[in-house]
Amino acid sequence: MKLTKSITYVVVTPVRDEASNIHHTIESFANQTILPKQWVVIDDGSTDATGQIADEAARKYPWITVIHRRNRGFRKTGGGVIEAFYDGYELVRDQSWDFIAKMDADLGFAADYFERCFEIFEKDPKLGLGGGLVWEHRDGRLVVGSAGDPAFHVRGATKVYRRECWQQIGGLIKDLGWDTVDELKANMLGWRTYTFKGLKLTHYKPTGAADGVWGRLLKAGRANYVTGYHPLFMVLKCIKRLTRRPYCVGSLGLWLGFVSGYLKRAPKVADEPLIRWVRDQQLRQLCLKSSLWRQKSVHHHPTA
Repeated sequence: MKLTKSITYVVVTPVRDEASNIHHTIESFANQTILPKQWVVIDDGSTDATGQIADEAARKYPWITVIHRRNRGFRKTGGGVIEAFYDGYELVRDQSWDFIAKMDADLGFAADYFERCFEIFEKDPKLGLGGGLVWEHRDGRLVVGSAGDPAFHVRGATKVYRRECWQQIGGLIKDLGWDTVDELKANMLGWRTYTFKGLKLTHYKPTGAADGVWGRLLKAGRANYVTGYHPLFMVLKCIKRLTRRPYCVGSLGLWLGFVSGYLKRAPKVADEPLIRWVRDQQLRQLCLKSSLWRQKSVHHHPTA
């Protein structure tokens, strides 16, 4: 299937200390068959040459804009990423565009990646959010980074939003779990979200690499708390996690991260209707009824 109409899209990329990887993403965008209207790169206080590399790219390509934020002295995961994102979003918010993408700066992807994404969106009018299948380098091998993710999940490294969906979900929350809340809200409002299995991206620095395995697990558990996951659903999730590496430790990290939210009385996403809907879907899943978590993966292989 080929696109039947012209598409306009913008991209926003928060980045910190990716001097050794950002060239992959710059090259991938420069080679796209459909170039972005604007790609805003937000250098979030990098301590390496990331900012300089981005500035050089902006001088070469007029559709790249770079914003420099001051160095806060540490990497602020979750909410920090989205705070930086919104600094860039302000530049494109009122522009005319059909899609907005939130992309990491350590990705490599084919020259027709976005063209093929838009073919899928055009084929499915109720598709509000999608993105390709992310592969990561682990132990010297290239493996699928999203193994075990539910069918509705799209990795935070590559999120492509239809404008109507983006506006209805109200954008992204500035907290852990932002990359799940967006999908849940979209599905609650009647949109579909899924990963495009036929489109590959290479993630040169896997998600959470800076946090370490234990920190990544704790953060994932806390994100589930912020999202409003039902405690019984989390118990089942942690039990299922026992069969995956790191064995036992993975489940413990998830559970401790989740429980820490209650112990610290941390705020959840400020959307009670969403939390009620999510918990209803999770209880339906526990009762073996139809639910968002029971959906099957959608396989799309658009023609090149």
